[in-house]
Amino acid sequence: MQRLFEGHRLTPTQRRIAHSMVRRAGDAPFLSSVELAELAGVSQPSVTRFAVALGFDGYPALRRHLREVAPAGTAAGTEDTYNEYQQAVRAEIENLRHLTELLADPGPVERAGQLLAGSRPLPVLGLRAASSQARGFGYFAAKVHPDVRVLDEGGSALLDRIDAVRRAGATALMCFALPRHPREVLDGLAYAQEQGLTVVTVADSAFAPVAKHSDLLIPAAVGTGLAFDTACAPMLLGRVLLEAMCDALPDAQARLEEFDARAAARGLFVE
Repeated sequence: MQRLFEGHRLTPTQRRIAHSMVRRAGDAPFLSSVELAELAGVSQPSVTRFAVALGFDGYPALRRHLREVAPAGTAAGTEDTYNEYQQAVRAEIENLRHLTELLADPGPVERAGQLLAGSRPLPVLGLRAASSQARGFGYFAAKVHPDVRVLDEGGSALLDRIDAVRRAGATALMCFALPRHPREVLDGLAYAQEQGLTVVTVADSAFAPVAKHSDLLIPAAVGTGLAFDTACAPMLLGRVLLEAMCDALPDAQARLEEFDARAAARGLFVE
């Protein structure tokens, strides 16, 4: 049953339904849409939309499919020994394995590091779900890069801020783009390219909507096993890009040592 839900972009409400079905896998093929809605704590129309999102004509077709595969699905298997939380962790481990394979060719990351290191200032864009990725990247990048500007607020001001960094001399823009992809991110990236910025993007897929507005896109999958996406692989890829940027900045190590000295003098951290 878990495999049935994988590969589909489900809303948080739909994921609640999926989780409820996984927890009651034995009963799920025999529940009415009303019973399933009560079990998941959602509305009955949400159950119908959930079935359609999985590619079925409606909930009866989904329930019929579950009944047809139930004998095979009840057979003992390795996945049955893990609860939904463990399965979410295992899915993230698999995402990290895919990232490991992707990084076997370091060329794209090294090119991205050079582009980011050479941009003065360096704008880092991330909205909504991706805002924490942008802020985290910007926090560490500022320790080695002389001018980092995090763009984590959308609206009409976003284009103004892109104008500002371009006028200040920026040549590249770092973007974190995660589901669900806000339309204003696409608009912002398109505008950045129009202004001559080279866009480096970390996205959940090479086929994400932002791909057409990215000059260099490096994918890192998100986990979808819980109600809200998990982004371990995109976060790790962000740190990898920071490492590549440090390699391309000749004074990065000196800046880090200077920061450590100042932090020690100020007693900034509790050892």
